[in-house]
Amino acid sequence: MRREEAWLIDMLQAAREAAAFADGLSFAEFKQNRMAQLAILKAIEIVGEAASQVGPDAKEAHPNIPWPEIIGMRNRLVHGYFNVNLMRVWETVQQDIPQLISRLVRLAPPGS
Repeated sequence: MRREEAWLIDMLQAAREAAAFADGLSFAEFKQNRMAQLAILKAIEIVGEAASQVGPDAKEAHPNIPWPEIIGMRNRLVHGYFNVNLMRVWETVQQDIPQLISRLVRLAPPGS
């Protein structure tokens, strides 16, 4: 069984990857770049999957992380892949992911 901090590290690493994949792109470029879309979508999915594995005690202890929204986004991307709202994904990677990274950095072990 994995330790709680392993899931938090997975979340942090995938969030950083999503941000890195979007770095330097405009929304217009993102909209036209299928490889960037798939990379960012996959990274966000991993964030959500790892979040779904975090236990209820840890989620309660860190209410500043929007657990249901993160997991819900993952579910929409996985189960509704044929109807992804690219603008919503872009807003997530531009606005929500940086905030999430700053919150997760405080929870993850040093050097993560």
